[in-house]
Amino acid sequence: MPPFDAIAAAELDAPTAVLLGFRSGEKGTHTSRTMMLSELSTLLRVAAPTASRAEYRELIVEHNCLGKTTLATRRLTDQRLGELYALDPSVPLFRVMRELWQNEEQGQPLMALLLALARDPLLRLTAPVIAHLRPGEELARRAFAEAVGQGTHDRFNEAVLDKVVRNAASSWSQSGHLEGRSHKVRRTVSPTPTVVAFALLLGYALGVRGALLFETLWTKSLDSTGDELIALATDAKRIGLIDLRVSGGIVDVAPLRMLTEQERKHVHGTN
Repeated sequence: MPPFDAIAAAELDAPTAVLLGFRSGEKGTHTSRTMMLSELSTLLRVAAPTASRAEYRELIVEHNCLGKTTLATRRLTDQRLGELYALDPSVPLFRVMRELWQNEEQGQPLMALLLALARDPLLRLTAPVIAHLRPGEELARRAFAEAVGQGTHDRFNEAVLDKVVRNAASSWSQSGHLEGRSHKVRRTVSPTPTVVAFALLLGYALGVRGALLFETLWTKSLDSTGDELIALATDAKRIGLIDLRVSGGIVDVAPLRMLTEQERKHVHGTN
């Protein structure tokens, strides 16, 4: 596994990663929208826990559960939420998040962020900038712009790039990593055991094993030290989300309890 700020496209394009719900490329929802936490929260509150993709679409488009003013806006909202989160129980990463979401109100913004990072390449490009900011430090627009520009080989014009930067900054504000309007300042988030379990699963699904699971983009986005993450992972084990063994400096993590038997077979095939 490469460093958390340089995930290889080949890994995200691997059949197992695609099957589980990861998305790669140089396009992303953040050219036009943020992570849409408010819309996602409302949708998951009104939808049945076992809702199908078609049922989510019906709630958004036909029943207008998100209160959009036009049919075109409702359809576009459904499309963008689908890009970010799948909204499909046949997509394992969404299904797991949906199940965890039920009893985890405190961790919902971070769970949404983690899945959005897995599915939106543009948001993912900004993660290293956030990770390297110190608490209280102001976000420099140029840092976001350079990260996105380099990651997309400068294919965006200035107007689109500015929109990606603004939308990404808004998403990191929704997750709790930034605060402020015109001047966004870094703040520290506090993950729950459930959030850490989901972050570990995302890394594990890409083939990361052992102690390196605490060094992935997803765990590094949780503002916690290795020891703090292990403590939270221990709590996640206690509530039955993962298997964990720490002995003699060796860390063995298996966040497979959240997956079905068939999904586990796919993951076990990941190196």
